[in-house]
Amino acid sequence: MFKNLFKKNQSNAEESKFILPLEGRLLPIEEVPDPVFSQKMMGDGAAIDPTNGTLVSPVDGQVVNIFPTKHAISLMDNNGREILIHVGLDTVTLKGEGFISHVEDGQKVKQGQKLMDIDFDAIKSKVPSIITPIIFTNLKENEKVVIENNEIKIV
Repeated sequence: MFKNLFKKNQSNAEESKFILPLEGRLLPIEEVPDPVFSQKMMGDGAAIDPTNGTLVSPVDGQVVNIFPTKHAISLMDNNGREILIHVGLDTVTLKGEGFISHVEDGQKVKQGQKLMDIDFDAIKSKVPSIITPIIFTNLKENEKVVIENNEIKIV
């Protein structure tokens, strides 16, 4: 009767699996050189200093919004968790230059599916940083983001 009382729900753990959306060095959100992100004004998260311009979906879910300038994309996973991926800093000023989107608002996506190609070589001299914040905008009050073994986890 009490066999599973203190065990974690394995199906929820699997459903919440999160992969990195870009290749590169994983950083704590506090290291992003912009206080809007580093002070968690939009939510907790992490960041990637990218080495490759292929942005993939970190989760199974749906595209909520691709900003018109394509510098940011917001997703919702199948558990209702909202994720904002903001490619670089001040990239909104590029007005879409260097970004090619492969998805559209409302589209269902699979984990690992290509969302966007970014030409970091073309844009990095035009913006303060290409460090890419990944923000969880609707975490529960008792949840926080931790980096462990080069993975982003929510605890």
